[in-house]
Amino acid sequence: MNKNLGGKMVVGLMSGTSLDGIDAAVVSVTEEAGAPQLKLVHFTTLPYTDRMRGKILGLCDPNRARIEEISAMNMLLGKLFADAARKVVSEANLTFDDIDLISSHGQTIFHQPEKVEIAGHSVASTLQIGDIGMIAERTGVMTVGDFRTRDMAAGGQGAPLVPYADNLLFRKKDFGRVLVNIGGIANITVLPPADSEKPVLAFDTGPGNMIIDAFAGWATDGKQTFDANGSIAASGTVDEVWLAELLAHDYYKQTPPKSTGRELFGIEYAQTLWEQSSCPAADKLATITELTARTLASDIARLIESHHIKEVFVSGGGWHNRTLMNRLRSQLPDAIKIGSTDDLGISGDAKEAAVFALLGYQCFMKRFNNLPSATGARHPVIMGKIAY
Repeated sequence: MNKNLGGKMVVGLMSGTSLDGIDAAVVSVTEEAGAPQLKLVHFTTLPYTDRMRGKILGLCDPNRARIEEISAMNMLLGKLFADAARKVVSEANLTFDDIDLISSHGQTIFHQPEKVEIAGHSVASTLQIGDIGMIAERTGVMTVGDFRTRDMAAGGQGAPLVPYADNLLFRKKDFGRVLVNIGGIANITVLPPADSEKPVLAFDTGPGNMIIDAFAGWATDGKQTFDANGSIAASGTVDEVWLAELLAHDYYKQTPPKSTGRELFGIEYAQTLWEQSSCPAADKLATITELTARTLASDIARLIESHHIKEVFVSGGGWHNRTLMNRLRSQLPDAIKIGSTDDLGISGDAKEAAVFALLGYQCFMKRFNNLPSATGARHPVIMGKIAY
């Protein structure tokens, strides 16, 4: 235990569907009234090179991925995750002697929450790579990882996992809140008032930045990897006819719990949409940005009354897209406060890495760390595997 800052010092590591890089957060975890509390000490990102991003994307494509490449990348990413841990610890003016635990989400390359038949057996599956044994070896610190499979074994979808922390840290007594994360995929946690009988709901609403980023690349001939501030979308006009077709996708009709990812809304889907429309590039960006805003807003709006929602807090890269945020605001009632999770004391950019620090800490403490109402698991479980 670190004596200067108090509590357990945990490094949380996260790499999401946007494939921007590895987010790393040093978090101090203390116990108050039997419940853990987080304090962000430092946050940084170890960016992926374009070549590395391309390699990982290739592994996310079942038609291109090869088993020897997956095996090699599992070990290589373990090294890079260790490098990210070293970077954040050094920038925080700490050493690994100060760190009690490292907790890594890893990099998802495949997520299939719907069961498939294999040799007479029905199974759902998920795969995150970035070997925790490699992280532990290169840092000398106990490392927790591979969280999602335990929830799946209990009948859950292995996602979303962040709502567990949202419920623990941000629930209010007198009114409801929605915590939104807009990464490659957009997801929400709906927190009813603490004394309400309503369950906490959490699910992926659909694409977040994933399709927007792909469109921005094609619109600029590869000069941009994302639509900075939503400026391209802001210069275009939404094609309402095309948008209506996009909103007819079966995923939006499903009821929670539900989760999705690159398998459904990835590069192949984005390419199909880009070629499907004949409108100017700026209009394509405007329309696909509107898709993210409208699917988020519609899911939030239908729960405002039942869950007494008064506040919405946004994290993830989507918060920095001004056009996306303006469109989201325009579709929710004026009485709903919309802000960043920075307002709650956790940087929106750092939130997911910090949350995985908490999940790892709870695993280390042998405490349940999933939220069955969000994942669909039959019962609470302790997620995570440990490399000493």
